[in-house]
Amino acid sequence: MILTVTMNPSIDISYPLEEFKLDTVNRVAEVSKTAGGKGLNVTRVLAEIGDHVAATGLIGGTNGKFLLQNLHQNVQQSFYEISGDTRNCIAILHEGKQTEILEAGPRISASEANGFLHHFKHLMESADVVSISGSLPAGLPVEYYIQLIEIANQFDNKVVLDCSGAALEAVLKSNVKPTAIKPNNEELSQLLGREVSKDIGELKSVLSDPLFEGVEWIIVSLGADGAFAKHWDTFYKVDIPKIEVVNPVGSGDSTVAGISSALSHHVDDVSLLKKANVLGMLNAQEKMTGHVNVYHYDGLYEQINVKEV
Repeated sequence: MILTVTMNPSIDISYPLEEFKLDTVNRVAEVSKTAGGKGLNVTRVLAEIGDHVAATGLIGGTNGKFLLQNLHQNVQQSFYEISGDTRNCIAILHEGKQTEILEAGPRISASEANGFLHHFKHLMESADVVSISGSLPAGLPVEYYIQLIEIANQFDNKVVLDCSGAALEAVLKSNVKPTAIKPNNEELSQLLGREVSKDIGELKSVLSDPLFEGVEWIIVSLGADGAFAKHWDTFYKVDIPKIEVVNPVGSGDSTVAGISSALSHHVDDVSLLKKANVLGMLNAQEKMTGHVNVYHYDGLYEQINVKEV
């Protein structure tokens, strides 16, 4: 079973407007509300491709109940309840632009933080892959993901970590390592304190930095240029076909779903990289975030080329 972890989930609310007017009333005819957060996008895609998936994280209040009611029907619900209310994240779609209003979310108490660690440890007995995504809510220390990964490692479970900033840096500088990470160029630049290009030679050098030592898989998204990956000491370049992009939001989460699924099914390197990239591309072809049309899976899969470099 794959366990997804979303520590700061949200109700994602979408308001489409022909024109967004400031300092007056804007009336919305069509509203979309979905269970959101990077980890829940991963969850939805895993359910859509038929994997056995359970979702955990912190939920609370009426928004938390709404989130549970709106999860994919094939998802096992294993959330931990807190006293605060799950946050809302609002996207206003207007004139070809997207304006976002993101709530910070509830502050987590020390007892809730400790309670989730015990809850998480219990879930490890039935998982083989753990996918951790997104930001940490207020109240949790920046080292919290280190604690989760350490617990997962005690059960020999593989861990896919998709976060950025201080939380990712804390993990990489610790002695506790995830199985896979999926940074983009911007996140690599932030970690190393210098600009990182898409040049293959530079990426080889960057991923060989001592900061990444001990991480089995590092998969760098290059957008339309595909991906670059390092599996232990072997490097790969992934070339993808040109597609019509409808909505790229959530494609990174769909890629994480592919990595997690491939690790769970113990596939070879080429198959893992193809699955990860095809799911990211399928998401980009859909209007809904964190959604794939599996009907087009095989066609795209055959067009992806993975070569050792």
